[in-house]
Amino acid sequence: MRVLGIVGTMVWDTIWRDDDVGSPVEEWGGITYALAAADAVRPPDLEVRPVIRLGRDLSQRGLSFLGELTSIDTYDTLSIVDEPNPRVELHYRGQERRCERLHGGVSPWSWSELEARVHGCDALYVNFITGRELDLSVARRLRETFAGPIYADIHSLMLATGPQGERRLRPLERWADWLECFDVVQVNEDELRTLSAHWGDPWAFAADVVGRRTRLLFVTLGAGGAVYFITAGSSPLDGPLRRDAPVQTGKLAVEPLEGGDPTGCGDVWGVTAMCGLLAGRGVEDSMRRANAAARRNVSHCGASGLNRYLRGELERA
Repeated sequence: MRVLGIVGTMVWDTIWRDDDVGSPVEEWGGITYALAAADAVRPPDLEVRPVIRLGRDLSQRGLSFLGELTSIDTYDTLSIVDEPNPRVELHYRGQERRCERLHGGVSPWSWSELEARVHGCDALYVNFITGRELDLSVARRLRETFAGPIYADIHSLMLATGPQGERRLRPLERWADWLECFDVVQVNEDELRTLSAHWGDPWAFAADVVGRRTRLLFVTLGAGGAVYFITAGSSPLDGPLRRDAPVQTGKLAVEPLEGGDPTGCGDVWGVTAMCGLLAGRGVEDSMRRANAAARRNVSHCGASGLNRYLRGELERA
């Protein structure tokens, strides 16, 4: 069995909706969406290893969630810490997020802690949920020593947190150093625009960053689907990089869906795409599966039971 290490943070979400009389909804969020999706969509020869620092105040509840997954190869990579587990308040108007506040938070991984926990993994999916999972020095050590492919969703790495926990997009310092730590990078359209603010054209920026150390760049567009950038002839996960090759790009649309809860869609999308690539599927086939899984996630609130819902074992969320 191959092992996919999933690095991220479990977050307890409180979700408010202006048009929902059932608000607020409290549920697991953060990396739990990726864990649940991986449990549902992984190829049969792939197991999942959660690499998570979990606050002791929510540790029993977190362990109960993880116990519902069938694909975990070990729990020894969990670290229960005497810090308040992160909690996030999400306020929506329709399907647009209007406000996000982060409270609490566990400390980042040190290199010695992380190195021991990813040992034996064949690939890594790193999702910056709080943005504090690992700093640049640890990310660079990871890139230098880990032999397998690394997929990163840099979402919250680009979020600043204000004094009241409010979160907003910001430019990413040393962005080139960060991107070179990962084989596959995922951003959304707003993040790409912020990342490339100094560049002018965000799409020209996207085409320029692939082929150096980053092999493949995904840009998710919400209801618009997703776009990819890769150098022609290069493998998305391994093999030689063709730095002098032209950039190949494409867009895959997604069927529209009215209503529902978009929380976690990017996380479901990313880990589904990574599982597709690890299964040997092409980039566009992996994206189609990611689009379908993220679209189905919209009909489910929270990560509890999401693995069963994505597998079709639950008729309704």
